[in-house]
Amino acid sequence: MNYPIFLIGFMASGKTSKGKKLARKLNVPFIDLDQEVERQEEQSISTIFDTQGEEYFRKLEAKIIRSYSKDLEVVVALGGGTPCFHNNLRYINDVGTSVYMKRSESRILGRLRENKQKRPLIANLNDEELKVFIHTTMNTRTPYYEQANIVFDADNKQLSELIDKLKF
Repeated sequence: MNYPIFLIGFMASGKTSKGKKLARKLNVPFIDLDQEVERQEEQSISTIFDTQGEEYFRKLEAKIIRSYSKDLEVVVALGGGTPCFHNNLRYINDVGTSVYMKRSESRILGRLRENKQKRPLIANLNDEELKVFIHTTMNTRTPYYEQANIVFDADNKQLSELIDKLKF
């Protein structure tokens, strides 16, 4: 198995929930990049976006990711946009294994409706705006996501199937 394992994909694709389970099954630590940014900055991501802007946030993500070296035995859930900025995906693929947690737009929409207030990019969108945002943003990000070492159908596959793929 090639560590670290980086879970990438759209927001609400299950990176954190499946990532925690995966880390437990592999008996390694789990890191949520968003929580790590909040811990290091001592403020919420929403506050960082409001006070410093998205570019500042994206630079923080890149800096933290680059602190994860090859063979660090950990599972890391990245933010939805993380692979799309600052050559992060190239770094991720160079030092570890990337896994695209692929979900359908309809599943993501359902999951995001429940907790959009926690997400600064969508907090103020109504349902129709959210649907358009998901479609547009997924189309922009999918070419990055599909460069992952493993594409995992998070809608229809079990975690055990991902573990089997990781043991290549």
